[in-house]
Amino acid sequence: MATSPSPSPAGPPPPADGLLSAARRNLRELAHGLSHPSHPSTPLLAGAPKPWQRLLPYVVVLALAATFIPVTITVLASEYGVPGALAGALGVAQSAPLLMLAHRPLQAWWIIFPADILSALVLLAHGPGQHDSWPWPPPTLIACLFLLLALGLRETRRTVVAVWAVTAAAGAVLHLVAPSDRNTGSALLLPILGAVVLVIGAAVRERGEATRRLAEQETISEAERARRTLLEERTRIARELHDVVAHHMSVITVQADSAPYRISGLPEPAREEFASIAAAARESLGEMRRLLSVLRSDGGGGDRAPQPGMDRLQQLVEATVRAGLPVELSLAADPGEVPSAVDLSAYRIVQEALANVVRHAPGARTRVSVRPSAGHLHVLVVNGPAPKPASPLETAGTGHGLVGMRERVRLTGGTLDTGPLPDGGFRVAARMPLNPADSSAGPPPDSPSVPPAPEDL
Repeated sequence: MATSPSPSPAGPPPPADGLLSAARRNLRELAHGLSHPSHPSTPLLAGAPKPWQRLLPYVVVLALAATFIPVTITVLASEYGVPGALAGALGVAQSAPLLMLAHRPLQAWWIIFPADILSALVLLAHGPGQHDSWPWPPPTLIACLFLLLALGLRETRRTVVAVWAVTAAAGAVLHLVAPSDRNTGSALLLPILGAVVLVIGAAVRERGEATRRLAEQETISEAERARRTLLEERTRIARELHDVVAHHMSVITVQADSAPYRISGLPEPAREEFASIAAAARESLGEMRRLLSVLRSDGGGGDRAPQPGMDRLQQLVEATVRAGLPVELSLAADPGEVPSAVDLSAYRIVQEALANVVRHAPGARTRVSVRPSAGHLHVLVVNGPAPKPASPLETAGTGHGLVGMRERVRLTGGTLDTGPLPDGGFRVAARMPLNPADSSAGPPPDSPSVPPAPEDL
């Protein structure tokens, strides 16, 4: 039995009507652009910051309508011999929709364009004058240019191309059907001038959109920068606190391991409990070291020097004085027992505050006070204005100064108050609890958590 040869695995044949399909698709897109506005009915310049800028489009369209309605009626009646009532109706239909240019320019074109066609047909029934322009009289031509400019400022490229194509096609058809005694120069002039106006409007609109997108990107970039600064500062604080917590964990481990040797007569359950405590402390210390390796995954080796505390404030102030900043230090003689986190935070807050004074108010007199009171450690850094007007050493902060202070104070459960003074100086006041139980509940709910503006840093 003979078998028919299997068809070759060829793909589907290319469509024979590819050009026709593309043409129909483009026509559908143009028709959709003509029938559907590309923007909501929000007025032009609705987002302008000043009230007069938001009112400006309404003033312009009101002036256009007030100008073109009487001018169009007068020209139709006096120059073209159209009866008064008909000239009034045509003038209003052609010019009154100009009031919609501020918020609905495409809908205005839906009204004005048919009215212009009707006016051209009415003028065709009247005899031509010596200086008549047909099919678009001068007021109609100029009003159409304003209409096309509004469309170019608001609508998409597809819509303005469709409007221009329909207007040019209508002018071409009227040019073909016009008698030989008609001056049809305006039928060719409107597409040429309209194309120029549409290009100008589209260029202005695209420039405005580019400026708006750039402003949005700058806002997003600024927010990302603030968020990145906050995360970097928290990471740095976590690295520093690792040494503090690791010290306590190491002490717990040593105490638990040595308890059976230091205390005689311990029962076996107690020995097992101390061994369990030591094992848990060693495991926690290992987890902290692994966490620290993640925080230092950027390849930084970290600072191997001991973390500073309040005992080094005098050395910090002396170094600042040598840098040319007059600083007075008021430090409690015996601050008592200060938690390690509070001790480190107090030093860093004073360090950051003095660094900000050196950057932004060089030579300003500064007072530093660190004293315990009512179970809290109060850190106060106040500087006056710069002695003489001079540009700061840094015009823009790094974003770490006040952010780091806030994060350190929040870590201890305290509060931070910063801000300018009436005399032109600046004040940094931190209040941190000396009793760890006071900060176990976390920072107060009303403590600020939003980083300040970069220019304040």
